[in-house]
Amino acid sequence: MNVLLVGSGGREHALAWALAASPLLTKLYCAPGNAGIAQVAECVPIPVMDFPRLVAFAKEAKIDFAVIGMDAPLVGGLWDAFEAVGIRATGPSKAAAVLEGSKGFVKDLCAEYGIATAAYRRFTQAAPARAFADTLGLPVVIKADGLAAGKGVIVAETQAEAHKAIDFMFEGGFGDSGHAVVVEEFMEGEEASFFALSDGETVVALAGAQDHKRVFDGDKGPNTGGMGAYSPAPVLPPAMYADVMDRFIRPTAAAMRAKGLSYMGAMYLGLMFTKDGPKLVEYNCRFGDPETQVLMPRLKSDLLTALLAMRDGQLKNIDLRWSDEAALTVAMASKGYPGAYEKGQVISGLDAAARLPGVQIFHAATERRDGRIVAAGGRVLSVTATGRDVAEARTRAYAAVDLIHWDGAFCRRDIGWRALSR
Repeated sequence: MNVLLVGSGGREHALAWALAASPLLTKLYCAPGNAGIAQVAECVPIPVMDFPRLVAFAKEAKIDFAVIGMDAPLVGGLWDAFEAVGIRATGPSKAAAVLEGSKGFVKDLCAEYGIATAAYRRFTQAAPARAFADTLGLPVVIKADGLAAGKGVIVAETQAEAHKAIDFMFEGGFGDSGHAVVVEEFMEGEEASFFALSDGETVVALAGAQDHKRVFDGDKGPNTGGMGAYSPAPVLPPAMYADVMDRFIRPTAAAMRAKGLSYMGAMYLGLMFTKDGPKLVEYNCRFGDPETQVLMPRLKSDLLTALLAMRDGQLKNIDLRWSDEAALTVAMASKGYPGAYEKGQVISGLDAAARLPGVQIFHAATERRDGRIVAAGGRVLSVTATGRDVAEARTRAYAAVDLIHWDGAFCRRDIGWRALSR
């Protein structure tokens, strides 16, 4: 079958890599893709939010199935656009994508259905938001209600920082994402990510992982889209998956059905393991980045078969198999990220790094110019490795990182530190 993957990051390269191995696949396209994805798919230069062109291309190329990797197209209704012309696609629908499109909706859902999460209130004006923040103690968490490329959360250490964050969001610091703000208590604990598939009725567990959001070693600096990840995570071992499904995933899927928002798609659950037990941090309506870069190398089952079963309401017939090996990925970024950064630097060492045992390099933001691969974004590469355990995967990943260079490249050197410190 002909498959169109929508997206251009490291997550999409990992998905493309997995999809390309499917015996069901005839032809894989990716819009717009990147230089790494071009190694396993035909890239089509159509922006992810240009729905008319994406639909027109899908019809012209006789696409049988579309895999939408990114949050913005899902929240914007790309699934609906494909399905309206008879092209099956991974969801969720625009209506159900509110699970990621509004943090306030998720918090209200938790409150209504008894799903454990932090105490909170949501606001559309700055003054009452500041007043409520002052009652929660410090630190306090300020969240833009809508999408903000993984950066719409500020943990304020002082009252002044909290007020500044609230004003920043309402003044348009995150664009339209800050038209409403969620103010919530700070949860002390260890955070992890968990993934599942839902077809609206049946939910199937994928696996857990642990991300590293802060830009610098020791979890210092501003939040990013993710500087690295590993799977499985000791704080969320496979033995806990059934409990997480019962406490969070199944109640959420049932709540969405009850609200007339039947959820078909990947479910990304952010969890905080507190002294009072696990609590929900957030939901996302797609695979995570960089977590997908460690989940796909561990998935032994056919990804395309699983995604088709999800779309067609057949997850009850799916039994996914996973490797016992660990996987770890390190994000290599351009100097200045997550702020302003330069583009166009030539990347060297990719071929040598890719030849190392257990290593797979997923491109996050690259282009091919004059026969050479150049950096084209903030997070540029996800250097991934598998191993018998997190320690071996980490050693292999950093050995590959050390062979890759471009002017201004940097990465965190402590990915996996929580697992190794246990």
